[in-house]
Amino acid sequence: MNTAPPLTLIRNAEVYAPEPLGPQQLLLAGGKIVWMAGMSAPTPSGVAAEAVDLQGLRLIPGLVDGHVHTTGGGGEGGFATRVPALPLSRYTHGGVTTVIGLLGTDDCARSVRELVATLYGLREEGLSAWGYCGGYHLPCATLTGSVRADIAFIDPLIGVGELAISDHRSSQPTLEELLRVASEAHVAGLMSGKAGLLHLHLGNGSRGLQLIRAALDQAELPARVYNPTHVNRRTALFEEALELAERGCHIDLTAFPVDEDEDAYTAAQGLQRYLASGLPADRISISSDAGGCLPCFDDKGQLCSMDIGSPGALLGTLRDCLTAGLPLEQILPSMTRNPALLLRLHSKGRIAVGADADLVALSASGTASDVWALGVRHVADGQLVRRGRFE
Repeated sequence: MNTAPPLTLIRNAEVYAPEPLGPQQLLLAGGKIVWMAGMSAPTPSGVAAEAVDLQGLRLIPGLVDGHVHTTGGGGEGGFATRVPALPLSRYTHGGVTTVIGLLGTDDCARSVRELVATLYGLREEGLSAWGYCGGYHLPCATLTGSVRADIAFIDPLIGVGELAISDHRSSQPTLEELLRVASEAHVAGLMSGKAGLLHLHLGNGSRGLQLIRAALDQAELPARVYNPTHVNRRTALFEEALELAERGCHIDLTAFPVDEDEDAYTAAQGLQRYLASGLPADRISISSDAGGCLPCFDDKGQLCSMDIGSPGALLGTLRDCLTAGLPLEQILPSMTRNPALLLRLHSKGRIAVGADADLVALSASGTASDVWALGVRHVADGQLVRRGRFE
């Protein structure tokens, strides 16, 4: 299904790149943005392109979702609770054009082999897709038998994740074990030019981020290697995460639902608090946990309810932030440029000549009116125009 993208001329777009650039026109060719100029500039001559007039809609970079269960998550309540893989349109309709896939609690029945095949399949359908070897547990699930070799030699694999800490479902890793895995990821990243991250699932355990603090205190690995996620699931955990961000770690919020009486922050609340803290604005991102099980356990450890993460949660968070009064240019980096920089995806997360043509036009209500992934239109006027093979 991955055909050569057409030439497209986008006109009358209010561009946020993510910084505001005002009304612009863009030419897309070969999956890239090849020309951009103000509305008064003459369009390139001799170019036969499909023209799309956005009539002043806000045009933003395609969202980079750094935490997605591309093969499906779940399984904590028995094999019947295994979540199926999400189809292509669930991502694109939510404005997501780049995904980072991973395994979660179930890194036994689900495999890195299956993950890599799923990532290649999404690529064939027009999405940009990378992923992590490993899962919740040690020893890490791998394709080659080695974390370092997986990252160095398997093209889509860029780090290790989501290794669980402070969670009753984790393998209770020691500091020495954490450092060993982090060093494997870091060295593989140096060898291959990839991110080389250790993406860490945080549970509700009282130890919080203690292991990461100890790792920073005792070893030479750079702070950027440690990338804790779900840090907004408890308010105290979020405060710990701010301290790590001050020390150089990049922290990740999850766009999961939060009840009014719950001791947690929504992703929108977490982003507002982070930006108000004065910490470096490029050390925070928001991901969806799409396809993952969002479980609730009773005091006996039994699964009593579950929800499923959705890629649409990112645009939902964006709308919540806008409603709270945050400017769009302050919201966007956490879902576009920041994760792209952290993951070393240099052509993602921005609107600029030479960048990938991953674009989302926002409707007045903040939904995805139009979506291009690598220059191919997937959503037009709010309607899907491309679907996955089995949709």
